[in-house]
Amino acid sequence: MILKKTSALLSLEKLLAKRILFLDGAMGTMIQQYKLEEKDFEGDRFKNHSIPLKGNNDLLSITKPEVIKAIHLEYLEAGSDIIETNTFSSTQIGQADYELSDIVEEINIQSAKIAKEACLEIMQKYPDRKCFVAGAIGPTNRTASMSPDVNRPDFRAVTFDELRDNYYQQAKALIDGGADILLPETTFDTLNLKAALVAIADLKDELGLDIPVMLSITITDQSGRTLSGQTVEACWNSISHANPLSVGINCALGAEEMRPFMVELSKIANCYTSCYPNAGLPNPLADTGYDETPNITSNHLEDFANENLINIAGGCCGTTPAHINAIKNKLIDKKPRAIPNTKPATRLSGLEALTVDPSLTPKPFLMVGERTNVTGSPKFSRLVKEGDFEGALKVARQQVENGANIIDINFDEGLIDGKEYMSRFLNFIGSEPDISKVPIMLDSSKWEVLEAGLKHIQGKGIVNSISLKEGEAEFIRQARIIKKYGAAVVVMAFDEEGQAATKDEKVRICKRAYDILVNEVNFNPYDIIFDPNILTIATGMDEHNDYAINFIEAVREIKKQCPGALTSGGVSNISFSFRGNNVVREAMHSSFLYHAIDAGLDMGIVNAGMLEVYEDIKPELKEKIEDVLFNK
Repeated sequence: MILKKTSALLSLEKLLAKRILFLDGAMGTMIQQYKLEEKDFEGDRFKNHSIPLKGNNDLLSITKPEVIKAIHLEYLEAGSDIIETNTFSSTQIGQADYELSDIVEEINIQSAKIAKEACLEIMQKYPDRKCFVAGAIGPTNRTASMSPDVNRPDFRAVTFDELRDNYYQQAKALIDGGADILLPETTFDTLNLKAALVAIADLKDELGLDIPVMLSITITDQSGRTLSGQTVEACWNSISHANPLSVGINCALGAEEMRPFMVELSKIANCYTSCYPNAGLPNPLADTGYDETPNITSNHLEDFANENLINIAGGCCGTTPAHINAIKNKLIDKKPRAIPNTKPATRLSGLEALTVDPSLTPKPFLMVGERTNVTGSPKFSRLVKEGDFEGALKVARQQVENGANIIDINFDEGLIDGKEYMSRFLNFIGSEPDISKVPIMLDSSKWEVLEAGLKHIQGKGIVNSISLKEGEAEFIRQARIIKKYGAAVVVMAFDEEGQAATKDEKVRICKRAYDILVNEVNFNPYDIIFDPNILTIATGMDEHNDYAINFIEAVREIKKQCPGALTSGGVSNISFSFRGNNVVREAMHSSFLYHAIDAGLDMGIVNAGMLEVYEDIKPELKEKIEDVLFNK
């Protein structure tokens, strides 16, 4: 679906091409200056509410709208181009603490209307100005990637679907109230943000509108990671599929502490960047609760502008209209950051980023650990069926320790519930940083298992797999869902006629799938991975003897006809006729990979740590193996 750009998006793009834009500062800091009491939060409507409401700042949009509007006007007069709605906690989850989940739509609509009124007043007063309302969408107080109970690492206090529904309700109400922009901010768990992005994508499709989306993450300390453990680059790889207007960093740190992370983000983000830091570090003795004066904060952001780091600047906790005015005065004539031309590459992530750069020489080969697969590993299957998830995690950890760049996870077994086991095991992995640092390949022949898996990984993973077996319509439907979740995809060389065995069939099916994905689904070609089917040789059937040659030559041609796409395959399939003879199998895998990689194979599903070095294979054995591989 082609979405129509909103007038706000068109205006913002024009302005951002010319100059740095200015956000507002902290709403909470300004509310504190009014020294409001319980009765102010209750108003007449909530006088007999069941629990105290003081501290529920979002409710003031209903009970004290004049206060919220006055704060918006102060920020606009100070120079803000974009003001945020008073809705940081306006989801059913956020308002549950105050037993007000039933009025979240009203809070969001009313908050957006108040902000819009303030913008219209300023634009009427200053006809040369354009002002915008950003619908503030906070992260909620629950985490989809982490357990709140150290004794139950697989437990989650919220599901992806619950978050998606909460965010959808909030985003729709903000747009209904007149918000120009949607701003999921202060993200400390990327899986929460991915749920918000799915919700926003659904809303855009429903409305047929390309609504500007600004994203802002929170780096919690000098480790340079989010609270859920991702690095800046890993997080960007997870969310870049949303094609936001901007991405940035806010909260937790002052500008000076944010500097190295803004430097990194400004280099890798192919969109505009924002920064709205706290006013330094907390200080309970300061009037605003934070150390930095407007002059100090604005000096830091001026340095950021001079270093070509930002397109949008503002303030978070402890900042006031005085801070925003100082920032505006120092940055108004600064040149905005130029969006970098990032090199095309396959970009994946777990807690850490994994980039496959096709321009590198020699070309890197990625190993996908195969042992966390109930159909391929008797040990893993036994541990899972016994409910020994600790033991199953050890298998995953060994794969990573042995060099796996990605781990393949599969629960396709008739005696277990694949959807439930996939979800639970991914939750366990999410609590193990030494495993979850690498990207996850979700492996299943069942679509419901794959989609469940997508809802449990905060990184950018790989779906393995989809195909044209059930026709183009279903292929396109599944591809669009995968794209919405921001994952890469393995496409098998299957079509309505069955599995491709010859070189020509493999190439024809993969090219057809590529054209559909790129031209109809608008799928990033660098997120497409073709598996042209590694089939077993030396079975005793003559028609199987060319399977290795067919695969290798198909890879070579697919790389030519499908620019950007990667190739992969399950390597152990090639030697299945020799099961029980591990010496031959390991040597065969090594020899097959040596030639397949030379033809362009980018990754392979292997038992990491069990591959023999090609040059170390005994010459006599190598000669016999290659006679079999090449049907001599």
